[in-house]
Amino acid sequence: MSTAWTRKDLLTIRELNRIDIELILDTGRIFKNLLADSGKKSTSLEGHTVVNLFVEPSTRTRTSFELAAKRLGADVVSIDSNSSSFRKGETLKDTGQVLEAMNADFIILRHSAAGAPQFLAERLDTHLVNAGDGAHEHPTQALLDAFTMHERLGEKRSWKDLHVVICGDILFSRVARSNVWALTKLGARVTLVGPTTLVPEIFSELGVKITHDLDSVLPDADVIMLLRIQHERQRRSFFPSVGEYVSLFGLNMTRFKKCKPDVLIMHPGPVNRGIEIASELADGPNSTILDQVKNGLAIRMAVLHLLGGNNAK
Repeated sequence: MSTAWTRKDLLTIRELNRIDIELILDTGRIFKNLLADSGKKSTSLEGHTVVNLFVEPSTRTRTSFELAAKRLGADVVSIDSNSSSFRKGETLKDTGQVLEAMNADFIILRHSAAGAPQFLAERLDTHLVNAGDGAHEHPTQALLDAFTMHERLGEKRSWKDLHVVICGDILFSRVARSNVWALTKLGARVTLVGPTTLVPEIFSELGVKITHDLDSVLPDADVIMLLRIQHERQRRSFFPSVGEYVSLFGLNMTRFKKCKPDVLIMHPGPVNRGIEIASELADGPNSTILDQVKNGLAIRMAVLHLLGGNNAK
């Protein structure tokens, strides 16, 4: 298994090149095949300790990283803000240094502050993985999304022929940012859709198309990625009402009829059924929502394996 990796940490997709991304995807395929082979495990990280430090709530990402580390043979410790010394006023730097002093080999960090993983990575020798930092980035989510797209469509279409529509709260979405970086580096066409307040024109500088008319882009979309509204990051309302948002940007059966028969419907979760997507579509044959969750395990195994397979600092 290839370990041609030169980075100590995985902090952003923006800092990766196409070769880095493809290496992670290729390694993820190996691990997915390993998991499919009667649930076999790897000993890649045997003797290593992985600490999940989640200062923000998480179900999918935290559980996925826990299982990924265990499948690689690592010892795993999970800490959330309610059970840590953050409640006593301890700084992120001090917490990180304490964990490193306890010989933690990896810290998987989710934090509400953009740049928190970068800040900690610059002060520790321990491998850092960004599990989502504020509205900044969520690199492993973008990697598992790209993996899922290629798995379902890769044999039919090359990246340059793929049109991905990302709809919803782009302004506050770390998932959207990481996906834009990953998909454009791989060569896909990306269109961002949503209210003018949540999809500002400045995003066009990233090499993507922007529109505020979902219906106009549905017929040409190979992938439609729906994002929930990040209410927890907003200090004011960015659209008049939920009802208006649903009428303009919700993917329902009427809109689905305008799409290609094999269009992929994606969502990073958690899903607000009946708002960004109708239940029958979330559970339908075009949906990849559970595939994304399954593939997240293989991709996170790949990331940990690659980071642990070198001594780069």
